[in-house]
Amino acid sequence: MAINGRKIREQVLALLARKDYRPLDKIEIARKLGLTPSEGVALRKTLRELERGGQIARIRKNRYVLPAEADLVAGKLSIHQAGYGFLTPETPGEPDTFIAAENIGTAMHGDRVVARISRDEPYSRIKGRREGRVIRILERAHDTIVGTLQRSRNFYYVVPDDPRFVHDIYVRPEQDQRLGTSANAGDKVVVRLEPWESRHVNPEGEIIEVLGPASTPGIDMLSIIRKYHLPAEFPNDVLDQAERISEEIGARQLDGREDLRNEFIVTIDPDDARDFDDAIQVEKTNTG
Repeated sequence: MAINGRKIREQVLALLARKDYRPLDKIEIARKLGLTPSEGVALRKTLRELERGGQIARIRKNRYVLPAEADLVAGKLSIHQAGYGFLTPETPGEPDTFIAAENIGTAMHGDRVVARISRDEPYSRIKGRREGRVIRILERAHDTIVGTLQRSRNFYYVVPDDPRFVHDIYVRPEQDQRLGTSANAGDKVVVRLEPWESRHVNPEGEIIEVLGPASTPGIDMLSIIRKYHLPAEFPNDVLDQAERISEEIGARQLDGREDLRNEFIVTIDPDDARDFDDAIQVEKTNTG
């Protein structure tokens, strides 16, 4: 009688946890568990799911082990704008793993990755800190990036708005012809990332939307909307309720407040401030 995927999952984890287990590939695991050819299909699916979930790891020659047995750890990678990163393990209670910039490979901020814990002396830069190297990307956190289009003599590139994406994204000038409007240097754009396989070259992407010149009012807000995939329009019921709000300010609302609506007030916060809450008003007094 065929066994279901859940049973295969339990058998695989039990096999890999045995003290006498030696790394096996999927064919050897199927043979070890005595699975039929039809059950082998379910096994391959189960192995992919377990690997994607960080419960097992695939090592050389496509053999499978429990992550801890091979000094491997799965988790979410957080990258600092200086280039280094920290991997937060998916297993509760495990310490974070420091990843030096040269050991991040083609992983990006927010990706789910597998890292190998290093036991080598050169990586023991800070006593007691666990360090590692990314060896596999389980899941990309982002398929699009928002940034500013720039142009050098020979190519276009996009500088990501988020400084934790430390690499510029190369784009091809001919892509502009396929857009509804052409993109110019200094424009905010949305880029769809292409597969990035080699650390020795910058990631590449395709411009899928031109938001407009970065200095244009409102483009910064639109960039945030695209970055976090937020809805750009309010639902109709919200708009209906907003229409019913009176534009007149009653005496009750003014009670206890100083009314400065007729004064000329100017903000003194810089253009790149996160909030505009500092302002001044200048008026001429009787003493000059």
